[in-house]
Amino acid sequence: MSDWLIGLEGTEAGHWLALGLALLAALSHAIFGALQKGRYSPWLIRGAMDVFYALIAAPFALFVVPWPEPHMWPIFAGVLVIHVFYKLFQAMAYTRGAYTVVYPVVRGTGPLATVIAAGFVFGEHFSVGQWIGVAILLGAIFSLAGYNLNRTSVDRHLLWQALGLAFMTGLIVALYTTYDAYGIRATADPFTFLAWFFMIDGLVFPFISLRYYRRMPSKPPLWPLMRRGLFGALIAFVSFGSVMLATRLDKVGEAAVLRETSTVFAALIGWLFLRETVGPVRAVLMGFIALGAVVVEFG
Repeated sequence: MSDWLIGLEGTEAGHWLALGLALLAALSHAIFGALQKGRYSPWLIRGAMDVFYALIAAPFALFVVPWPEPHMWPIFAGVLVIHVFYKLFQAMAYTRGAYTVVYPVVRGTGPLATVIAAGFVFGEHFSVGQWIGVAILLGAIFSLAGYNLNRTSVDRHLLWQALGLAFMTGLIVALYTTYDAYGIRATADPFTFLAWFFMIDGLVFPFISLRYYRRMPSKPPLWPLMRRGLFGALIAFVSFGSVMLATRLDKVGEAAVLRETSTVFAALIGWLFLRETVGPVRAVLMGFIALGAVVVEFG
């Protein structure tokens, strides 16, 4: 499968496969985000997810895929540091602000910074039409965050702090997207990078979660938490794995922008399964997000 995938790099078929993978990453990331919104603290649910995807990835990393080349070890060290900071900032943002406000800010900041970074790192350049698509998509995402901000009454005294943390989280999203794209292109077998990525990325945060759990005055039952963590780990494989493969096959910036249609999927999930009201304003803004993605693709 690795040879088949590598053979598609830079081809028209590879471009369309990357498009499908980016949209799959968007859908699965919306599900992944929804799992972190609910009865459990983000500090706990993220640790539960990381435990399982590290354990599941370990046999594949150690016994199935080819071992990483020597030059990959410093890259994996960078992966560990960047993703720990991403999770820390994300958890702090989620615990201080409403999910419907924080999530769009994170997802809106990330792709813009990624497109700019990909221009410097990979020499990618968007056409004028594609930049118009980026402007439409990001304008709609930030408008959605502003609309939700005006309507929420949850922890308003902490919202500006949450927005600052969400903005920082978005910048780290851009950093890890660009860095992971560099990493998956630096090894001969992309599945070597994926297997080792998931094993290494899951090593630290479970200990942070355990420390948080021990300090809780009222501890939630572990079995339901771990069950949700297992499901979240399986979704994470699809979400992060798909977008990283997309960045190996085609442009990093395009994959990053298309992934942010996850905001649309998140709203649909909230409407269909969490019984959240969408309303005409949100529906129009979601339409513009989808339109921006289409313009980026065909611009």
